[in-house]
Amino acid sequence: KIYRMVNEQIKQIASRMRGLREDLELSIEQMAKICSVTAGEYSEYESGDKDIPVSILHCISQGCDVELTTLLFGDEPHMKTYYLTRKGQGTAMERTKAYKYQSLAAGFIDRKADPFVVTVEPNDKPIHLNSHPGQEFNMVLEGTLLLSINGKELTLNEGDSIYFDSNKLHGMKALNNQPVKFLAIIL
Repeated sequence: KIYRMVNEQIKQIASRMRGLREDLELSIEQMAKICSVTAGEYSEYESGDKDIPVSILHCISQGCDVELTTLLFGDEPHMKTYYLTRKGQGTAMERTKAYKYQSLAAGFIDRKADPFVVTVEPNDKPIHLNSHPGQEFNMVLEGTLLLSINGKELTLNEGDSIYFDSNKLHGMKALNNQPVKFLAIIL
């Protein structure tokens, strides 16, 4: 399945965020604190009027004990022994034209990590920085990736990998006017 995170999908995710917050009887201020953003910024995400970074959804997932893929795709995972993802078949979402996420373990319940294949399209915009609790592993599968971590810029080529503290501001950009595909494991 491919989900394009444009207006309707953003609104669906925002609705799941609001429903979760209400079910847990949390205020907007409490959810904002979980996400390390202001109440106003969180309200914009929950209204569906602003693109919702995966880092925000990861914070909600960790802070509210809900599967990240449930927030992203609306499906509850059910597999407990294994979850097989065939090449090119993972549940996918296109956040913007620049980023496409393909979940590799969406159906496995109680995951300790969230693995994705991320495709970043080249663009002229500055790197968008974000942070989220935990750690992250990235391995470049195709292309050349510019990775900014805590103000340091690193160039990763096909086959290169990096493990880092994802609490630090980080962001990615495709280089050489070519798309880049990398494996991202969020822990």
